[in-house]
Amino acid sequence: MSRFWDTLQLFRPGWLDLVEILLVAALIYRLLLLIHRTRAMQMLLGVLLLASVFLLAQLLGFQLIERILQTLFQYGAIAALVIFQPELRSALARLGQSRMLRPFTRLEDSQVVDELVHAVERLARSKIGAIIAVEQEVALDEYAEAGSAVEARVSADMIATIFTPYSPLHDGAVLLAGDQIRAAGAILPLTQYPLVDRSLGTRHRAALGLSEETDAIVIVVSEETSRVSVARRGRLERDVSPERLREILTGPAEPSRRAVPGRTGGA
Repeated sequence: MSRFWDTLQLFRPGWLDLVEILLVAALIYRLLLLIHRTRAMQMLLGVLLLASVFLLAQLLGFQLIERILQTLFQYGAIAALVIFQPELRSALARLGQSRMLRPFTRLEDSQVVDELVHAVERLARSKIGAIIAVEQEVALDEYAEAGSAVEARVSADMIATIFTPYSPLHDGAVLLAGDQIRAAGAILPLTQYPLVDRSLGTRHRAALGLSEETDAIVIVVSEETSRVSVARRGRLERDVSPERLREILTGPAEPSRRAVPGRTGGA
């Protein structure tokens, strides 16, 4: 009887066990949020399916299937690290983000927001293509190194001048940090996912690519249609008005219903 009682004690966790369970649950939830709507989520579902088949093969005694799946699991983990390197990099970068710091890293200076919105309006009216990345919690230093250092205060005139057609820096991206223009002519990573709209070009692919790897807000002005789009967290919001752009820059950084995934459809 005492042994039976000792066995039952295993199913009565103490407060430390409860704390540990809550921490593990929070980490799993955070991980699922990071890989939500990414190829990593599709991979996880595929792994769960293969695991189910493996257990079924063990129960039914299908040794050949069991041996094949064992080999696949052994080498599949290494292949996954190579194939899903962008997702892993993005997840690790976002894992260190703290929502408590967000109010101090977003654009709080109304004058800076006004200048940026005004610059985007001018570029759109003139049908001048542009891509502007606004740094949030994840630093954009490595991307700034690929461009030309500017170190000037954000102003509509400066941004419009940088994107003047045929200027040396108009093809690259402008990177903003706080009230400063950090760099211009920066090269951004392109998304590896196909885009919904075939009319979207390289700037939109670059905007999505950066938003997949960092938490930056990336603004794109289309040279062909003069429409403004905003990429955040791997999603692209089209036809952004000046009022909506101001809301994105100063308000909660959550995609609206007009945001569409950049991972389906054609390029």
